[in-house]
Amino acid sequence: MAIKAKDLGPDVPRRGNAVGQFVGELMLKLLRWEIVGVPLSAPKAMFIGAPHTSNRDALIAVAVMLALRLRINVMVKAELFVGPFGKLIHWFGMRPVYRSKSMGLVEQSAQQYRETDKLYLGIAPEGTRHASKAWKLGFYHIAVMAGVPIQPFSLNFGERKMEFFPLFYPTGDAEADLKYLIGLYRGIVPADPSRLSIPLRELNKLNKE
Repeated sequence: MAIKAKDLGPDVPRRGNAVGQFVGELMLKLLRWEIVGVPLSAPKAMFIGAPHTSNRDALIAVAVMLALRLRINVMVKAELFVGPFGKLIHWFGMRPVYRSKSMGLVEQSAQQYRETDKLYLGIAPEGTRHASKAWKLGFYHIAVMAGVPIQPFSLNFGERKMEFFPLFYPTGDAEADLKYLIGLYRGIVPADPSRLSIPLRELNKLNKE
């Protein structure tokens, strides 16, 4: 059954209004996509999405966030907030990373979680739209340091579905946890198969054997 805005829990970070929700739902309808999986309920989580192989991924993600009235933030360099577009960038859900601070991205992201009651930060673990050799573990270290669960979701262009998987709580064993998380994406069809990351390519190869 498709997930709608009304299915999300009361503690989920929200944004937007009925107009934005209508636009998002219309976009998904025209693109023939639907949102499935486990309805979101946690007030804080580290979101990871895969496979990430095309700019079309962002289009679907925006439609989903509008349709669900969902607020997911992304950490970007603080310099982007300077000037006339600073407020617009903030409105789109971006949060600043200050390179001048002694703390790195992981520490600053964890601090963001500590300073608010509700927060979803989003990261593409593959790090690029091109065929990355490995998943970056920044998201994992942020989740562990902040003490928040990981919310994996997939973009399946084969079935035209965005799926929210069950929340995952890191065990501290990064290698085992990463293997489990990657395994969730078995059989997921990306927008551009030629750019699929090596870990997911190997996973799908094993699935066919």
